[in-house]
Amino acid sequence: MSTVVETKEFQTEIRQLLDIVIHSLYTEREIFLRELISNAADAMEKLRYTQLTGPEVKDKDLALEILIDTDDNAHTLTITDTGIGMSKEELVENLGTIAHSGSKEFIKHLTAKGDQKDLNLIGQFGVGFYSAFMVADQVTIYTRSYQQEGQSFVWESDGVGSYTITEGEDHNRGTKMVLHLKEDAYDFAKEETIQRVIKQYSSFVPYPITVNGQKVNTVDALWTKNKNEITDDEYNEFYKFIANAHDEPLFRLHFSSDAPLNINTLLFVPKENLELFGFGRTEPGVNLYCKKVLIQEKSSVILPEWLRFLRGVMDSEELPLNISRETMQDSALISKLNKVVTGRFLKFLEGQATSEPEKYKEFWEKFNLFIKEGAANDFTHQKELVKLLQFESSITQSGELISLADYVGRMKEDQSTIYYVNGPSREAIESGPYLEIFRDKGLEVIYTYAAIDDYIFGAIGEYEGKKLVSADQADLDLSNSVPKDRSEQALSEEEVQVLTGWLKEILGSKVTEVRESKRLVDSPALVLSPYGTNSMQRMMQLMNKDLNNLGPSVLEINTEHPMIKRLDAARKNEDSFAKIAAEQLFENAQIAAGLILDPRGMVNRLNEILERALG
Repeated sequence: MSTVVETKEFQTEIRQLLDIVIHSLYTEREIFLRELISNAADAMEKLRYTQLTGPEVKDKDLALEILIDTDDNAHTLTITDTGIGMSKEELVENLGTIAHSGSKEFIKHLTAKGDQKDLNLIGQFGVGFYSAFMVADQVTIYTRSYQQEGQSFVWESDGVGSYTITEGEDHNRGTKMVLHLKEDAYDFAKEETIQRVIKQYSSFVPYPITVNGQKVNTVDALWTKNKNEITDDEYNEFYKFIANAHDEPLFRLHFSSDAPLNINTLLFVPKENLELFGFGRTEPGVNLYCKKVLIQEKSSVILPEWLRFLRGVMDSEELPLNISRETMQDSALISKLNKVVTGRFLKFLEGQATSEPEKYKEFWEKFNLFIKEGAANDFTHQKELVKLLQFESSITQSGELISLADYVGRMKEDQSTIYYVNGPSREAIESGPYLEIFRDKGLEVIYTYAAIDDYIFGAIGEYEGKKLVSADQADLDLSNSVPKDRSEQALSEEEVQVLTGWLKEILGSKVTEVRESKRLVDSPALVLSPYGTNSMQRMMQLMNKDLNNLGPSVLEINTEHPMIKRLDAARKNEDSFAKIAAEQLFENAQIAAGLILDPRGMVNRLNEILERALG
């Protein structure tokens, strides 16, 4: 056997590449192990394909596996695969020349044949091998080609300027790589470190990986399987593994898609929303894979921000990756991926709302803020998100929820508007004056309890061609209903004109207008916001924190109400108490609207009213 050692210079571009890889390509050094395992899996995928299509290979009964051995004393890490191996020429082409990535050549060869159906190659990224020099100051490779007449070779380099190739003793087919670790990388000769990195990045590589004889990748890549072959227990165990959870998920969605993109997706909705418990903003929880190899953990780009509560996996062969697999380059493709998976998940939720309403209600109670966040900000999916919104209403029981579709389905024949009203609670809404006209006319009103609900309704404007209108909107028009005649108990038009003018004078800048109400039945008065709705004014107050600057309101009075008629009588008699009563009437209406008042001025006035009442 020849013991001639051939020394070859790295191609100039390879030297440059090595410098980039070692110093700036990867953000995490431990990525090197993912790359080397991927290359090993790639080599076995090539061997498997060759076995199906080509001549008989050497060691045909040799199991396809990746063996990793650590030596903490010698500070070495050894990675062995039983894949296709390399000839001397392939060693030079694949490891010494950037123009010929073996994997790229292999893909090109298969593509030319037009047969790429069963190709699960990972190494199309080309340069993962050189990441070994991030942690090693010397790399030795022992390799034996799959060809029966092939030879064994030893490749060795310090990754600086040159490498050597020596003919070696014949051994089994495949490749063994020994990394002599740098002093600051000795940790990678520890078994527990290697196990941790494999579990994080390479759990789902389709070949067994053992570390010092112990199998590490024990979890199947469920998302690549047919869902009919997977049990509920397997799904639940997989969820617990990837979400680091102890309980079972609330929902799961498993689907594959060929068009417009090739995607395998497995998504889970957790049982609990940790943001509700004050744990801070949830990190995205969906990992991005390419052919079972982790590309991006907890990816922030493949799904919209409002879906950060999801846990799971997306795997696509079509992902455009930069040379290090750590960032995506083609934003248009990522956008398409985002749109496809988000659309499928929203369709899934819509189906669950119909088929499992109680379970969907549980989801809604815990995760509705995410859906509302999306409905407010995600214009791409807004239409689908609005369908998922759920509310109580004036004809539901407390806790019973309806969708906008439910509301529209039972609207009156001549009704063209969806009515809603905002308040802090059901009790607050129903004790206020804003529902009176709707009760009188038998119109259903949706109850919204969060300011974001009104923001969403304002943003979309209508649903299924029906306009969305707040019940406390200042310019509310119920003219499609037949107006009732003026009651004999009501003040005359002349009296109303004088009284509203007097009230405007008394209240001054607190009001923009005082007018007779067409919506009050039982209450004496209500206020309306010139900003559109009282909920908008409440929100502005909370942002402003200025109790003394509520801004003006529109005051409407019920001219049939005994209190209003007595107030008018006191005004006619020039009773000084009329002014006090008018101011208190106005502030009572503001309280009913949920506006925040400074109580100090009111206390003196209430004492005066009590004194008069007791007197």
